Amino acid sequence: MLFRVSVALLCCLSTAAWAAPPLGASLGTDLDGHTVDRLAPPGARAVVLFFAASDCPISNRYIPEIERLDREFSSDGVYFWWVYPNPWDTADVVRRHHEQFHIHPAAVLDTDQRLTAIAHATITPEVAVLLPDGSNWREVYRGRIDNRYLSLGQERPAATRHDLEEALRAVIAGRPVPPPEGPPVGCSIVPRDIARNNP
Repeated sequence: MLFRVSVALLCCLSTAAWAAPPLGASLGTDLDGHTVDRLAPPGARAVVLFFAASDCPISNRYIPEIERLDREFSSDGVYFWWVYPNPWDTADVVRRHHEQFHIHPAAVLDTDQRLTAIAHATITPEVAVLLPDGSNWREVYRGRIDNRYLSLGQERPAATRHDLEEALRAVIAGRPVPPPEGPPVGCSIVPRDIARNNP
């Protein structure tokens, strides 16, 4: 059985090294099997990609926080997507997951792990914040949601630093986006080739 739990050892890569998908490119499929080729309508301020896994307990623990941020920032033109990069998270599995946890933001199945590779995501939960930049997207933040988890098995009673929220507030205010102060902690995203060879 694959060992899926790990801690990211490195923090964010420079945003200048990030290769964004062009607007209109195929980015995955929704839960009805339709191609997702647009992350947000024209005029959006930002997009948040939340890399999740239905079977990752740490990812699931962050559902209320992501739902809260979605409610708080949606009126500012920020669009949230749940991105499922692991191949076993099929449409049926994810649909049941959303029903079980009352998840509202839209979901994209990243079966080919295009968004995962573009954002250099390695952990669930991990987030990327994108800003529209002409015909492309520009990543301004990637990393943890907050500092609730110090390491695997070591958790604060409550977060004292809300990295994602601070990043979004900076985006809305037009300020430079602060980087996360530590790495994400959670379950490894399993490369699709490895997953196929280890059912």
